[in-house]
Amino acid sequence: MAVYWMGDIQGCNAPLGRWLDEVGFSPSRDHLIVLGDLVNRGPDSLGVLRRLMAFQGSVKCVLGNHDLHALAVVMGVRPQHPQDTLKELLTAADQPALIDWIRHQKMAIWSHGVLSVHAGVLPGWTLEKTLSLASEIEDILRSPQLPDFLLQMYGNQPAVWREEWVSMTRWRVVVNALTRLRFCSADGEMEFATKDSAAQAPAGFMPWFDVPGRRTADITVAFGHWSTLGKLNRGDVWALDSGCVWGGCLSAMSKDHDGNLHQIQIRCEQFQVPG
Repeated sequence: MAVYWMGDIQGCNAPLGRWLDEVGFSPSRDHLIVLGDLVNRGPDSLGVLRRLMAFQGSVKCVLGNHDLHALAVVMGVRPQHPQDTLKELLTAADQPALIDWIRHQKMAIWSHGVLSVHAGVLPGWTLEKTLSLASEIEDILRSPQLPDFLLQMYGNQPAVWREEWVSMTRWRVVVNALTRLRFCSADGEMEFATKDSAAQAPAGFMPWFDVPGRRTADITVAFGHWSTLGKLNRGDVWALDSGCVWGGCLSAMSKDHDGNLHQIQIRCEQFQVPG
């Protein structure tokens, strides 16, 4: 048995198929955890969803900002962006089943000694706190509240976590941390404008995983979302978004039955976003 953690797919179904063939993935034996942004910007979001859903329990996913955006578009609470590539999903005959499957994915996963999120974890959150807050969002995703939640989800404020936050204020901070975080300050204030490499941190901010005293520093955190970050040669964080949709690679980390780690990459053909 092998366990794999895969970075952002973003609708790149052909590289996903080649990766599965390359590693000889067997759903009866192996497990795959996808780190969010399953859909959008790439050419075949519908194919990605159908392929992953067909694997049933052998594949688990956390949701990223593009996946939540797709839910908002399908439910009519947000318009499509010019760069979106969600048209086939909107008209698919099996759309209800696919959307239900997305709604039953996770916001954070603790498995095989690794915490999986799409973007990051605020420095003041422990593993237990992260999973607890993620479960609050997961409950909403599966509830009748979802359209109203998605309507109010967007916004950069508040940019800091406070335990006393309630309702949408609380949930917006959680969603932004788990699906959008790159840089934050030493006291946990999030910064969303900068999308460059870690070397381009704005004044007063740093990559979330470099904040001194981060309370998840004693575990491994796997994440995607940050295609411009580059390779990290460290064991406490695995950065696995290598820009497949922008002509980079589809990247994954594996842990075999002996606990040995290996990184597997498949080159993605360049895909130009229309518009």
